[in-house]
Amino acid sequence: MRCAPVVTRLRCRALRLTRRFEPSNGNRRLVGMANPERALNGIVHAAPRDVTKGAFFWLSAFYVVYCVRPEDWIPGLSYIPLAKISAILAIIALVAVIGRTKRRLKHLPLESKYLLGMILLLFLWAPFSPVWRGGAVSRTMEFGKVYFAWVLTFLLVTTLARLRRLIFIQAGSVALVSVISVIKGSSHPRLQGALGGIYSNPNDLAFAIVLTLPLILLLLLTSKSNLIRAGWGLAMVAMMYTLFLTASRAGFIDLVISVPVALWFFGVKGRRPQLIVITILVGSLLVVFSGKHLRERFSAITGSNLESHEETTAYGSYEERKFLMERALTGIAHYPLTGLGTGDFMTYSGRWKQVHMTYLEIAVEGGIPVAILYLMFFSSGFRNLRKLRKRRDLDPEATLFVGALYSCLLGFVVGACFAPEAYQFFPYFTIAYISALLAIVKEREAEKDAPALSNDRSSRGVYANYGEPRAVPVVR
Repeated sequence: MRCAPVVTRLRCRALRLTRRFEPSNGNRRLVGMANPERALNGIVHAAPRDVTKGAFFWLSAFYVVYCVRPEDWIPGLSYIPLAKISAILAIIALVAVIGRTKRRLKHLPLESKYLLGMILLLFLWAPFSPVWRGGAVSRTMEFGKVYFAWVLTFLLVTTLARLRRLIFIQAGSVALVSVISVIKGSSHPRLQGALGGIYSNPNDLAFAIVLTLPLILLLLLTSKSNLIRAGWGLAMVAMMYTLFLTASRAGFIDLVISVPVALWFFGVKGRRPQLIVITILVGSLLVVFSGKHLRERFSAITGSNLESHEETTAYGSYEERKFLMERALTGIAHYPLTGLGTGDFMTYSGRWKQVHMTYLEIAVEGGIPVAILYLMFFSSGFRNLRKLRKRRDLDPEATLFVGALYSCLLGFVVGACFAPEAYQFFPYFTIAYISALLAIVKEREAEKDAPALSNDRSSRGVYANYGEPRAVPVVR
């Protein structure tokens, strides 16, 4: 009989605790209760602080600096190593959050190991460079920053909101750079040298634009404000206009591949026929009014009827690229294992030019083993996308993400046959987005399958009985 008051008090306390439940997706979860036993003793814990916010901020800063490249077009900033500062802070953030994030290093997917293997082999082969050892080491260190950004992206992007934010940074940055290139490059043929860094070469600028267009289309379709949609639409038109001003044949081929794929996902499968009509209309107008130099460069491939200076220059560029590809094959034959060293083909070629084919570029400078890892790295992106496309439980927003990323990746692997983009970070970011998206979908599925507290007496019994699942016995 003496037990009755004790049990009564426990049941009353359990009843008060259950009132601190709030609904979530049809189930109930406890607010502020980290441990049922300690909660029963009256100790209430606040929700744990998100320790990844600071790290994600510095990761976002790294993306901004890399994508916008403000030191290349804002006077005075060239003296401040923004890229190095943001990279160092991102690395520090990575070290600070290791073991404290939702995902751990042991959860890193196979593609991260491929990328790490590539970088380690490039470091290992650099001292054996037959061209310039110091240059190979320094350029490998510069390229190695992509691994830290990749790992940090995978560990920190645990929600679609964060993935959307990084995509927003890349899309907005490339759109801004496109507009600035047009403004500053009015006196530069093909916008050559209008900006510095990775955007100084018209082919690299065109490549960055094409890889970003599907992402802007994604943001346009997922935006709820008509004003924001109009802004993204104008950004796409400005970027396509910039692409035609570069007169990049490789960029145009990349565009022809990626845009139809994006229209298939967003227009045909998404049942948006108006999107297809608008894209064809705008593209046709741009070809007519801004595609003169591009048409001349394509017509010059045959080498006949070279009338204008643009056609003569384009044919010379075509012949030079053939020579550089042959020179790259010679380098692969002479140095199949160790390669020439990162970035050393320009010296080896005798023309101070890069070979305009990414797969030859990585093979001649990194050796065949690095080239194999490179192919395995990007093939893993298609494998992950295939897994996502087979799922039937994707919500509409996640489906749009899959379509945009598939368009980007397919456009890259085709466009890489015509451009030297082995060390540009944008394709590696795309694989990071895909890996993070797959992890998000799997984690959502695991949360759905996890047992949840029900609304019956068992939820009260658990907390009234010190965590034991059996009901509290009633003593009369």
